[in-house]
Amino acid sequence: MNWLFLIIGGLFEVGFTTCLGKAKEAAGHTATLWLLGFFVCLCLSISFLYKASQTLPLGTAYAVWTGIGALGTA
Repeated sequence: MNWLFLIIGGLFEVGFTTCLGKAKEAAGHTATLWLLGFFVCLCLSISFLYKASQTLPLGTAYAVWTGIGALGTA
């Protein structure tokens, strides 16, 4: 189950990097909504990483989490 949490957290990492990029391109009210999405995805991503790292080794969990984020963002 914790591997599933880790994968979901990695997908939310892709979400927060996407939202940050879109917020940079947007202006006004739209940028605010993208930033709100960024903060929501950021909190969820870190929460899932924390939950997964309670039973998985932190080095492994962080490497997988950042790997999913880097692959998804690229």
